[in-house]
Amino acid sequence: MSSAHRFATQAIHAGAAPDPATGARATPIYFTNGFVFDSTEQAADIFAMRRTGFSYSRGSNPTVAALERRVAALEGAKAAVAVSSGQSAVLLVLMTLMRSGEAYVASPRLFGGSLGLMRRLDGRYDLKPQFAAGLDPADFEAAITPETRAIVCESIVNPCATVVDIAGIAEVARRHGLPLVVDSTLASPALIRPIEHGADIVIHSTSKFLGGSGQTIGGMICDAGRFDWTRPGRYNLLNEPWPDYDGLVVTERFPDFPFAVACRLFGLRDLGPGLSPMNAFLTLTGIETLPLRMARHCANARAVAAHLKDHPAVEWVSYPGLPGQPGEELANRYVPQGPGSIFTFALKGGEPAALRFIAALELVSHLVNIGEIKSLAIHPATTTHRQLRPEERAAAMVGPETVRLSIGLENVEDILADIDQALAQAA
Repeated sequence: MSSAHRFATQAIHAGAAPDPATGARATPIYFTNGFVFDSTEQAADIFAMRRTGFSYSRGSNPTVAALERRVAALEGAKAAVAVSSGQSAVLLVLMTLMRSGEAYVASPRLFGGSLGLMRRLDGRYDLKPQFAAGLDPADFEAAITPETRAIVCESIVNPCATVVDIAGIAEVARRHGLPLVVDSTLASPALIRPIEHGADIVIHSTSKFLGGSGQTIGGMICDAGRFDWTRPGRYNLLNEPWPDYDGLVVTERFPDFPFAVACRLFGLRDLGPGLSPMNAFLTLTGIETLPLRMARHCANARAVAAHLKDHPAVEWVSYPGLPGQPGEELANRYVPQGPGSIFTFALKGGEPAALRFIAALELVSHLVNIGEIKSLAIHPATTTHRQLRPEERAAAMVGPETVRLSIGLENVEDILADIDQALAQAA
């Protein structure tokens, strides 16, 4: 597949081709856990990483590999590794980057599940998050210490829709010789391609916009292939010999995408969160319509956010795609199409009104996922962000009075009608 093809063409064709055995145009679902070897020499070579090939579907599978190639192409990455969930992707990135006692600078605004994982890894394995005081590049730089091994942020913050200055943070990362890890789940590559703004690693929960239909769980790690991992005393899984692979040094054997290889060896072969080929197939199918869906998602979300902003029952709306909203300049710079379809708003009646609103919704589903073709709502303070302290929930704009919406692809007039009738009942 030519890299010269434009985004929508790559969303349909990248990473796949007609099946050479049968001529099937759709990517086959290779529902097998193992693969027959041609010889004992081939088997040994594959297990020793002396040659590529399929051996066991936990580590690699042809259907999953097609998805990895497609997402890598859409992100402009050298390679990608698919895993069983977005949470697994975050876990594998952090554990591949660091040993116990090492640290990373993290955005103060992240998905609640990511924050919970970071605190658990800190308490149990001494992988230390150093939270920046704010979202400005200078805040990230101020948090760097000699123990820091990476910077981690989201491209669009879940759930308040704030757009992050990726290029500014990437410049900080480069000055300090650190890789920048960007969770771009809320943007998808249709809105933001973080590698083009300086990111070194991009993470996705494919359960959201990439899949699109709320059918599957999956995650993706994309390696830009340009960070210099060879600094002495750091990144031992990439720089030091693996005794169980005949002394393999990943940066020497795979210089174009060493981080992806390290994630596959440690993450998939050792820890084991592989992606099902059926989930890979459904995600491949979903990606084919990604650019069309994202345009409709953004248009619908902007209309709903504008409607809520002017509603007398609403205290505030956090959607920087609206004129005069905080973060409008960054949103215009990075996502002129719109900052996605997930955002928060607060009801003047506080938590009781927020809960009544959600209970009264009929078309919009009360559901914890985001990025689906169906519109969804949740109360973050008691669900996705419940583990945060009250002051942290307030800073993340997910206080008790707050509702998170994920706007889908329905006719926007029907979405607005459902929201209005629910607001009337919540008053």
